[in-house]
Amino acid sequence: MPLTPSTMTPLGTLAPDFRLPDTDANTVSLSDFAGAPALLVAFICNHCPYVKHVRTAFAQLAHEYQGQGVAVIGINSNDAVSHPDDSPGRMAQEKRAAGYSFPYLYDESQQVAKAYGAACTPDFFLFDKDRRLVYRGQMDGSRPDNGKPNDGADLRAALDAVLAGKAASDTQVPSIGCNIKWRPGNEPAYA
Repeated sequence: MPLTPSTMTPLGTLAPDFRLPDTDANTVSLSDFAGAPALLVAFICNHCPYVKHVRTAFAQLAHEYQGQGVAVIGINSNDAVSHPDDSPGRMAQEKRAAGYSFPYLYDESQQVAKAYGAACTPDFFLFDKDRRLVYRGQMDGSRPDNGKPNDGADLRAALDAVLAGKAASDTQVPSIGCNIKWRPGNEPAYA
């Protein structure tokens, strides 16, 4: 399976706006989280073994930091025609099975993934209270079968820094996983 790393969008980038449906047929937008001290956007999907590897730890991390006021959203931008396991109906099942406490959104047009520079699943983007990008990259150094702790260490350190009003570390490691499944002809230049 070919692996794709994060594009490492420049730090300081403003969070691109979005309006996407969630698994409960609600429309969710960036402005819905205006009062949150931080916003964590995770590009995930249902079928990728790299997402499956982190899903329990990510669900726990998200729940924990939501308790501290952090807004968390998951976005699936995969083409559901070529990958039916990533269809909206399956997303609703996955949200329940994984215990996701955050909105799980479907980016059918794939325009939101392009705006964020998302390239793989999982791909994490953390924005401060002003919605400037302060962290992008891996959740931690764990990968399927590498034996490293799946504890969210890198993402937790960035979240803790933002909540304390400090800068996240400049040392940021790209996430790696399956590429976003672009519709034929819809691939961005960075894919």
